[in-house]
Amino acid sequence: MQLFYNPEISEEVKELTFNKEESRHIVRVLRKKEGDTLHITNGKGFLFNVEIVFANDKKCTAKILESKEIKNNRDYYLHIVIAPTKNIDRFEWFLEKATEIGIDEITPLLCKNSERKIIKHERLGKIVLSAMKQSLQYKLPKLNELTNFNDFINSDLEGQLFVAHCEDDNNKNGLKQLVKPNSKYTVLIGPEGDFTTEEIQKSKVAGFSPISLGNTRLRTETAGVTTVQNISFLHQ
Repeated sequence: MQLFYNPEISEEVKELTFNKEESRHIVRVLRKKEGDTLHITNGKGFLFNVEIVFANDKKCTAKILESKEIKNNRDYYLHIVIAPTKNIDRFEWFLEKATEIGIDEITPLLCKNSERKIIKHERLGKIVLSAMKQSLQYKLPKLNELTNFNDFINSDLEGQLFVAHCEDDNNKNGLKQLVKPNSKYTVLIGPEGDFTTEEIQKSKVAGFSPISLGNTRLRTETAGVTTVQNISFLHQ
């Protein structure tokens, strides 16, 4: 099964037209023709089965045959707040793998020790979208803009709050000991140079509980994927 994405499609739509890029991919690359069916999601939890009625590589048109809501198989909401890595390829790897495993929201975080202070949000969004389609999921994770640490800490936060850092801390616990099932989780993960002592203290004041991700020091992107996988495992 190959999954396509169209954010405009809804249950009320009877027919849709693909843009030039998608039309060319469908007709020229995949060699689809009139009468062939496609599977499309709007990234909001819906799957649409459509039939091509006009196979043109500049303007491919299809009619909706069936639509159904696909219930999320996760009974929790996971928000990873993570500093982009200096090597952007590593951050893109995190986005891809986190999406494949299952995540709801991602906020790139700008910290005092951040070595990367600029990101290309549109490009990163395409990576998340591609991973969603590849892994046959029907809900597109929300990718927020790069956000300053203090701005995020001072925003309205709910659910269980965790911060992963590398400093010695007798109050650190593993996720297994802290996670309450079927809840919303927000996890802070710092840059290559880690959070500063001041940032760690601010996170604690804001209600974030320090967590350990194991006995070894992990790269930023590895810590992110490990967190996503651990929370997924705890709900199986």
